[in-house]
Amino acid sequence: MKKTAVHTIKALLLGSILLVGFAVTPLQAQRSEIGLFGGGGFYLGELNPTHLFAATKPAGGLVYRYNLTPRWALKADFIFGKVAGSDATTNKGYERNLSFFSPITEFSVEAELNFFQLYNSTGKNRFTPYIFAGVTLFSFNPKTEYQGTIYELQGFGTEGQGLEGGPKKNYALTSFAIPFGIGVRATLGRYLSIGAEWGIRYTFTDYLDDVRGVYYDNDLLRENRGDLIANLADRSHELTDENGQALPYHQAGEQRGNTTTTDIYSFFGVIFTVKFGNVDTSCDLKLPRKRR
Repeated sequence: MKKTAVHTIKALLLGSILLVGFAVTPLQAQRSEIGLFGGGGFYLGELNPTHLFAATKPAGGLVYRYNLTPRWALKADFIFGKVAGSDATTNKGYERNLSFFSPITEFSVEAELNFFQLYNSTGKNRFTPYIFAGVTLFSFNPKTEYQGTIYELQGFGTEGQGLEGGPKKNYALTSFAIPFGIGVRATLGRYLSIGAEWGIRYTFTDYLDDVRGVYYDNDLLRENRGDLIANLADRSHELTDENGQALPYHQAGEQRGNTTTTDIYSFFGVIFTVKFGNVDTSCDLKLPRKRR
């Protein structure tokens, strides 16, 4: 990852912490929540440029939230999911004919801002929309199916990584992202909370799908790494033209991906939490004393 990206993430994280610190009132109300997230995930990139929620795959994980005040909270997520894309389904009409799927494992720290002050007592707000942003560390591993077998693509160097004239080294399978999104949450009594959220992860890698740059010379790739990798790097030969003839391989240097943007993935779903820890009494309604 470029140093500028790392510096940007550090600045955003520090800024979020300082923003929370200056915006909240003294910590009179503190409460922890722990629970589960369940939903789905999708990706936007070379093999799915525009279709939100296309090729959605399951996602789930653990959530910890620390309520600083009725308006502000800090949240930590540990989520497992999967994303996928294909020129045949999510990018129809593209003769590249590539496809992939990848597991995603992420750890995120986010600051949440509730639109309404969220209380637990009768007569107070039990429901609020919110927005969030933070920083994510995630791992991925793009794979594809070819002739009935699943192959991990990163180690193959499908764009000529490590070969003369290609990228000098292979891409990392761990990267950072900036998560941001919206949600709604509601309290269920004093100890339970339920909500729904949708978050976008703007990543600092363009290889979630193993596609970024240009086609490497297919003959040289075949000579140096074998038929399998050459066939996986350019799968246009699996398609036919109007005469039923297999399409030719792309020429070296033809555009394979889009180097001007990085990939994005998204998780959406339901969050169910149980509250514990310090009891918040700052917002309770005082009941009138009974007269003796």
